[in-house]
Amino acid sequence: MGIAGSWLSGFWNTYIRNMDIIDILDIAIITFFLYKLLWIIRGKSAARVVRAVVILLLITWISELIGLNAVYFLLSNAIRTGLIALVVMFQPEIRRALERVGSGSKLGRFLGKSAFKGEMAYVVDQTVEACGYLTRSRHGALIAFERDINLDDSIKTGIALDANVSSELLSNIFYPKASLHDGAVIIRGGRIAAAGCVLPLSANTNLNRDLGTRHRAGVGLSEQSDSVIVIVSEERGTVSVAVGGMIKMNLSLELLKKLLLSELDTEGSPKTLIKDRFKIFRRRKDAQ
Repeated sequence: MGIAGSWLSGFWNTYIRNMDIIDILDIAIITFFLYKLLWIIRGKSAARVVRAVVILLLITWISELIGLNAVYFLLSNAIRTGLIALVVMFQPEIRRALERVGSGSKLGRFLGKSAFKGEMAYVVDQTVEACGYLTRSRHGALIAFERDINLDDSIKTGIALDANVSSELLSNIFYPKASLHDGAVIIRGGRIAAAGCVLPLSANTNLNRDLGTRHRAGVGLSEQSDSVIVIVSEERGTVSVAVGGMIKMNLSLELLKKLLLSELDTEGSPKTLIKDRFKIFRRRKDAQ
């Protein structure tokens, strides 16, 4: 029996054969958190770093297994130092992950807040109605719906409103001669929290070069949070939606409504749209 066979035999006898329900629960919890970590950083530069770290860990383990002592010594010490550097490098990603874990909004939706869901359905209707007017008038717009990760940093850059959402108010905010029309509207908890907000631009070099500042700002915010961003192009009179760093362009008002109902988990959202989301938000290159 070779080295690998001996190791597998020892692993089976030491761990697998003696596993009980607590061990299985332990593994399931770790697997869940690893899955959530990979889901949060999917499509980002952090994902490539995680893959590189996994490869280094695998090489380190193999070097120890077959007795490459010098390689194992160098890699194991490099990994210990590198983990500290990774925490510093990816502090924003870690902060967003902790915000998502600490948010209670998903728990609230799970327990059921039908009144809030009904209010959000009304907000979606008003937003879609405003987008219809804005596209016909060729007025640009940028509307962000906050979800689990708070958008305080972006809200602070604009003018606080705390106003009810209505198609008339949204249309007036984005009227070209209005003082707040160049910024973004941020909707929090079914109300307009602020207008005239400055959003971070996307650093993704693979985005279509024809996309303007509004579209890049919408994608940029979706890369840094879990918000849903609606973009209306004043040049083309079209509607786009950005979620998770991906953008789908040239949406009809009907599809826009379905997407918002589904993404915001409101009353009346078709459950079949769970699968449709993955068809609509494909890789960026498919959306360009």
